[in-house]
Amino acid sequence: MKDLLIADSVSKKFGNFTALNNVSIAVPEGSIFGLLGPNGAGKTTLIRIINQITMPDTGTVTLDGELLKPHHIKDIGYLPEERGLYKSMKVGEQAVYLAQLKGLSHTEAKKRLKYWFDRLEIGDWWNKKIQELSKGMAQKIQFIVTVLHEPKLLIFDEPFSGFDPINANLIKDEILRLREEGATVIFSTHRMESVEELCDNIALLNLANKILDGKLMDIKREYKSNTYEVGLNTGNKEELKKQLEQKFEISKANFRTVGDELKLNIKLNGSDSPNQLLSYLTNKAEVSHFVELIPSANDIFIQAVKKN
Repeated sequence: MKDLLIADSVSKKFGNFTALNNVSIAVPEGSIFGLLGPNGAGKTTLIRIINQITMPDTGTVTLDGELLKPHHIKDIGYLPEERGLYKSMKVGEQAVYLAQLKGLSHTEAKKRLKYWFDRLEIGDWWNKKIQELSKGMAQKIQFIVTVLHEPKLLIFDEPFSGFDPINANLIKDEILRLREEGATVIFSTHRMESVEELCDNIALLNLANKILDGKLMDIKREYKSNTYEVGLNTGNKEELKKQLEQKFEISKANFRTVGDELKLNIKLNGSDSPNQLLSYLTNKAEVSHFVELIPSANDIFIQAVKKN
């Protein structure tokens, strides 16, 4: 799979403040790429550079094999965290205007807008003013004008902000559908559950530096600790716990069940396999729960930032 966008050794300073320090990312074509990091990490600066709102001090950005130039603006759709619709304009009039800025003719813009308005069931909003819409309703309009010109690269910065759960799922499904149809997406968010659901690859920035990147599943494998969450039904919990402490590294586990099991996290050493652990436990008690603890994107985010 080729990389659609490559940022190579990008740095940016504002006065004495370093916003990006020699950051490189590669976004595979046809993927959803999570650009993550705490506030002030440098995410927005990198997104602004990709959109040519600001220029890097050093480093390069290429899109589809070409150094980024002004004409590439038509190949990018950008949904910023801070929305920018004109409140006194009518929805349809504004959507057509923004589509024309991206190179669509008036006729083609209206045709595509009708498709999207019907798809998201908002056809009766055409003559409403933006100020008459709720924040979530205005978000739908901004999403549509972001994707309308079918760009090679879509950049969504906190796309679910302002949405209720139903409409957040609707937009999530549309992002996944666009990826399936070949779109490449950079997705920036603080909602780690959305990262789990959407992202193929991630890069984590902190204090202007990239501290982690790669395929999300590979990173999860790297961060897992060979620990298993177990529930054990036994008549003598304390005795079994003492036996396990002599053989394994254990800690208290917290998970919900309908019974009153002994709940533990058990970390294996290098010589034991999951099958050996399960076999050992079944000889000691009734095993009601046995799950490998795979770190979530949120766990990885916190661990990596603290380590950095």
